[in-house]
Amino acid sequence: MSEREQGRTGRTGGNGRSGTARSRAEMLRARRRQDKRFGSRMQKKLVVLYVMVLLAFAGLSIQLIRIARDKEDEYTRQILSQRQYDSTTIPFRRGDIVDSNGTQLAVSENVYNVILDVKVIRETEKLDQKDYMEPTLQALGKYFELDMSAVRSYVETHEKSAYYVLAKRLPYDAISAFQAAMEAEDSMIRGVWFEKEYKRYYPMGTLACDVIGFTSSDNVGAYGLEAYYNEELNGTTGREFGYLNDDSTLERTVKPAEDGYTIHTTLDANIQGIVEKYLRQFNDEHKDEARIGNGAENVGCIIMEINTGRILAMASYPVYDLNDTRNTDALLGSVQVDAEGNKTKQYITAESIAAMDDTELYMNLNYLWKNFCISDTYEPGSTSKPFTTAIGLETGVLTGNEVYQCSGFLESGGYKIRCHNTWGDGDVGVEDAIAWSCNVALMKEAQAIGIERFAQFQQAFNFGLRTNIDLEGETRTASLILGADKMTPTDLYTYSFGQGFNVTMIEMITGYCSLINGGYYYEPHMVDRITNANGATVENIEPRLLRQIISESTSERIRQYCEAVVMRENDTRITGRTARPAGYAIGGKTGTAQTFDRDTGKRSRTEHVVSFIGHAPADDPQIAIYVVVDRANASKQDQARFATGIVRNVLTEVLPYLNIYMTEELSEAEVKELQDLQLAITNQYTQTPEEEELDGIESQEPQPTQAPVTTRPAWMDFPIDPATGHRVDPATGIHYDPNTGDSVTESWGALE
Repeated sequence: MSEREQGRTGRTGGNGRSGTARSRAEMLRARRRQDKRFGSRMQKKLVVLYVMVLLAFAGLSIQLIRIARDKEDEYTRQILSQRQYDSTTIPFRRGDIVDSNGTQLAVSENVYNVILDVKVIRETEKLDQKDYMEPTLQALGKYFELDMSAVRSYVETHEKSAYYVLAKRLPYDAISAFQAAMEAEDSMIRGVWFEKEYKRYYPMGTLACDVIGFTSSDNVGAYGLEAYYNEELNGTTGREFGYLNDDSTLERTVKPAEDGYTIHTTLDANIQGIVEKYLRQFNDEHKDEARIGNGAENVGCIIMEINTGRILAMASYPVYDLNDTRNTDALLGSVQVDAEGNKTKQYITAESIAAMDDTELYMNLNYLWKNFCISDTYEPGSTSKPFTTAIGLETGVLTGNEVYQCSGFLESGGYKIRCHNTWGDGDVGVEDAIAWSCNVALMKEAQAIGIERFAQFQQAFNFGLRTNIDLEGETRTASLILGADKMTPTDLYTYSFGQGFNVTMIEMITGYCSLINGGYYYEPHMVDRITNANGATVENIEPRLLRQIISESTSERIRQYCEAVVMRENDTRITGRTARPAGYAIGGKTGTAQTFDRDTGKRSRTEHVVSFIGHAPADDPQIAIYVVVDRANASKQDQARFATGIVRNVLTEVLPYLNIYMTEELSEAEVKELQDLQLAITNQYTQTPEEEELDGIESQEPQPTQAPVTTRPAWMDFPIDPATGHRVDPATGIHYDPNTGDSVTESWGALE
């Protein structure tokens, strides 16, 4: 190839590369021109879209303005109507508490809160161009007892208030007249509505107050059945919802409330009333006797079915009104407690109430509200002696034929533990030991039983443990009783006759029933059925047998020994004869316990708890009764008659009511007593009984079959001991009440 051709070829190659570069640049410029044209189109589209959105909003705004202008009145009325009903709470009705016969003891009644909606009135006035406020206020002032100056002041300063409570918990009778005026055709009343609630009401007032308990304003139970069965008694709150449907009409959806269950108790209101009548009578008889105050610090009584554990009555004194629980008048005469809840030696007066601060007042009310029968503890005294003897018989260390020698005391641990009879009871059989309440004989029985077996049976009888009765507030006494590992021989001796350990009333009577009914320990209970608002049974609560503690044969022996305490003839040393109701044979045991002096911390020689525990009738026990009198208002408190007198009075009315027939012949004095009692009962219902009614009563009473005893009792000739004021038999050393001839109740075996 020539040089010329080579040069041409080289220039041609160079121009090729340069052409390629130019084409790339042109393509880039073309792409940029295209992008500019695309961006311009997008901007135009966005502008169009923006304009369309603005037009849509403008159209919507015009439509809303038109609707608001044309239908303002309709929507305003709907909104005002909806405000009243939207999401309204529907309260439930707390279930009733009834006795075994269906008598209402606690019920819930409809009550109403009067609510003023100021905002509704003002908006309605604006809507209708009428004055509703003044007619509404005038009507409120006319039909309700209100401070209208305060109401008017509130209305003027709270223009937007929608919920102002004018009055609370009014019965329907108190609002019915206003409601009728409000619903009248020409009514100018607006903005007032009634909020429905339920108020707890106790138709019987003070009856069974300790058992029933009460509730707070928010349906929370306090004490007794109200607290224990709070969940069952309470229901579920309902709701009412308001809303506008597609046609702009107010609709409502209701979720109804579920009412609480009804509690059917084992109580019999008639028996409960009898018990409370005689507790109140005891208080009236002994009030202000030896000191200013009630007839005793506490008096309690329980009646229980022996073979089921059902409680027929449970009461104590003083009582309070369940419809007025904070009325301080109920405190008058009671023992005063301090700010920590500890008893003092003062008794409450109107002046001391006025001097109490809020804490002290609450503590004293709290002490009043507690159920003495299940919450207070004390040493049981000689009512525990049948338990000791039962342990000995059941374990085989006693045959029932033993005879003990009582010289008046027994030594243990360097102490002289005395019998109530200073000179001793002499030869004492096993039955005599209970009938005469001999401490020395019981200590010798316990010595044969031994610590291990004694402690084991005490636990079997549930001493130191809760009975699990279905009541709020039962006290556990585990810390107040010694186990076998800590019990000394001296403790064993004192435990044998009821000194040194504490119990509650419900512990004692439940254990006693097992002694009498063949050894069967039933869990005590207050409720046997629960039903729903429609009356259908939700739960049946059957008697619950926990265990058999002693055999039928041992139980039969204990019934025999306890019957001797009350019924043994021609024996002046028995301690319970004043408990026997006319016409009936019963069994039981008296008890006396020294209390601890709150100042010295030692046993008091003047303050006592006396009691009687027993069963009726003696040959076929149906019920058990237990009465405890805690520090009677008397110069001498260690008198069995304080407790036995209440037992006699109660059983005299309760046994016929239960259709338990008389088994004993009546003396002329007893016939007269029953006639007088029937007259007194009749006078409760009629001020002037008809003569023919009294004649009928007289003809129905059994006639005496033997002449009344008119000879002078031997005890009236016994000399009086100046140290005690008792008449003392010189031959036996037994003390007698100088007024009644009662054998003075066994006293504690003091450690000397």
